[in-house]
Amino acid sequence: MSNGLNIPREGALDFVSLGALVHRIDPGVIPFRKATDCAIHVSGGEFNCAANLADCFRLNTGVVSAMVNYPIGELVAERVRAMGVRGFYKWFEHDGVRGPNIAAVYSDRGHGVRAPIVFYNRSNEAAAQLKPSDFDWRAIFAGGVRWFHSGGIFAALSETTAEVIVEGMKAAKAAGAVTSFDLNFREKLWKISGGESRAVETVARIVENVDVLVGNEEDLQKGLGIPGQDVTQASKLDPSAFFGMIDRVLKKHPQVKIVATTLREVHTTNRHSWGAVAWVEGQTYVSPTAELDVLDRVGGGDGFASGFFYGLLTGESPEQALRLGWAHGALLTTFPGDTTMATVEQVRAFARGGSARIQR
Repeated sequence: MSNGLNIPREGALDFVSLGALVHRIDPGVIPFRKATDCAIHVSGGEFNCAANLADCFRLNTGVVSAMVNYPIGELVAERVRAMGVRGFYKWFEHDGVRGPNIAAVYSDRGHGVRAPIVFYNRSNEAAAQLKPSDFDWRAIFAGGVRWFHSGGIFAALSETTAEVIVEGMKAAKAAGAVTSFDLNFREKLWKISGGESRAVETVARIVENVDVLVGNEEDLQKGLGIPGQDVTQASKLDPSAFFGMIDRVLKKHPQVKIVATTLREVHTTNRHSWGAVAWVEGQTYVSPTAELDVLDRVGGGDGFASGFFYGLLTGESPEQALRLGWAHGALLTTFPGDTTMATVEQVRAFARGGSARIQR
């Protein structure tokens, strides 16, 4: 079954993402108001995909982002290198007091009936200052690029970041790459940069250049401004609401070839039912449902997108690509932090129906 994409067979870079790099401060199961120790994870909705595809799936990937010349920037750049991702940076100098800064995301893990809590410090964020012409796309793509990706988190940061995405998408298209966009609608971010009306207007201009769209029915409603049923009333595992919106997505953006998302029913913070669905060139695909014991849910959606993209990049059938995304997203929730610690062998085993039986 064709996926409708014309993915280049070769390129110096299999995958390039554009977005903000952040550091996540994680006190584990302890709420911040009582925390005494925290772990630091390097993250970013767009970066996570590049990191997962490099570290787990062994592809050649890059991230285009802002970088700040101060110790937090050094920490972030080291973690990017450690994940096997090549950095293409616009450098900023920190003034020692106010920034510019690498954004901080504060996110505890919650536990049981206590939900995780997420808040930000994105004041004077370097990535929000990125603007068109900051990057030499011709040089970045000089050796060939197969896939280019960005997302709604970066788009929401400022008036200029969405313009950088449009510029990058057009340059990637000119270089022959497939393009993808994760809607990742974050109400807190859009609220301070114009609200839902600006989100819809901004995202529409980006998606005009997109082949593969990632987002659930709420993302489609709020990010694309497409009416749908009340998502709070439907079963989170019922794909009908998602598939029922595809015609409206295509009417607005007929060039989109693929739309995919995860399905997640949260029973408690540590117990989720997990699935995934995809619409690919007129055909619908639904994964199995897994019952997850979740250690850290942050990054699970990016884990799905990474595995799904990997399947498409390596010529798997749409059904198998969906299973690989579903499997990798599930495994990612068993690790601390936002990026993968899985191997491609583990992902393929789980996608085939593997279990947690001990490996000796």
